Amino acid sequence: MTSGPEKKPLAKLASRAVVSVGLITGFAGLAWADATGFLGGMPAWWLLPILIILAIGGVDELVALYAARGLRLPGGILRVGVVATFVAVALGTQAFVAATGETAPVAALSWAALAATAAAGLLFGREIIGGRASGRSLDRLAAGVLVLTYLGLPMAFLVGLRLVCVENLGPEQTGPGHLGIVPLLSMIAVVKLGDIVAYLVGASIGRIPMAPKLSPGKTWEGAVGSIAGALLAAWLVLEQPFFGQRLPLQPFGGWVGYGLLVGTAGMAGDLAESLIKRELGAKDSGQLLGGLGGVLDLIDSLLFAAPVAWLMWVNAGA
Repeated sequence: MTSGPEKKPLAKLASRAVVSVGLITGFAGLAWADATGFLGGMPAWWLLPILIILAIGGVDELVALYAARGLRLPGGILRVGVVATFVAVALGTQAFVAATGETAPVAALSWAALAATAAAGLLFGREIIGGRASGRSLDRLAAGVLVLTYLGLPMAFLVGLRLVCVENLGPEQTGPGHLGIVPLLSMIAVVKLGDIVAYLVGASIGRIPMAPKLSPGKTWEGAVGSIAGALLAAWLVLEQPFFGQRLPLQPFGGWVGYGLLVGTAGMAGDLAESLIKRELGAKDSGQLLGGLGGVLDLIDSLLFAAPVAWLMWVNAGA
């Protein structure tokens, strides 16, 4: 979420618009392929390449930020560890469904915990075997575990959202609780519309700083706008019929609870990334996405919102 009175140069706004259109177009195409099982693809597998690219980009940005502060992290272990954490969810879920014919969303996330724990073990092993006389092993371990938990585990919940109501492995899912890709898209819609409205409201009428020491550009007016945008997105996705049919299930708390909690979690994720950037002395996490900044600037709000949305969909009711 970006919200504040600071005026953005026209060139930066144009860059943000161009990059945003490209990202939305690419994601929409892959989301359609994933939702329809294009070319026999199983649920989540058309979207995993996007998440892998974002994961590697996010790890590289954090490694670069720490390196600028004099702390060199093992980028190879962290890339593999973060990717393995969320890929394990797809493999674990689909192995369970293939064996039993039923979905087990809570059990599937145990694979993410196992992968993250194994990656943390590799970080410890590297420090033990390396035996560096220069010290700072605990600093590197703490930073490495932060990267794994900050990126890997929330991304596992993103995969879990796509698979929360999978009844079988084919595109012909027609069970009474089948929701397909809706849980994932609903979370993204709620968070990102909240981000957009927060930016527009904050840039136009934002006056009262929300966290002046952490992120001076964010205002309480923008925060109110963010929640309003999140509620609007939740209402549109959850209450309006899709292709003439209403959703068979609603997340816990209905569209109001979903919009409030997921939208608030998205704002918390944005502030969390601001904290990381402040502590590491950076304004943006990177410049890969032009006017949008870096990968972390793109996904920060999704990382905190995904576990909240997953929990609400796991406890969905009619």
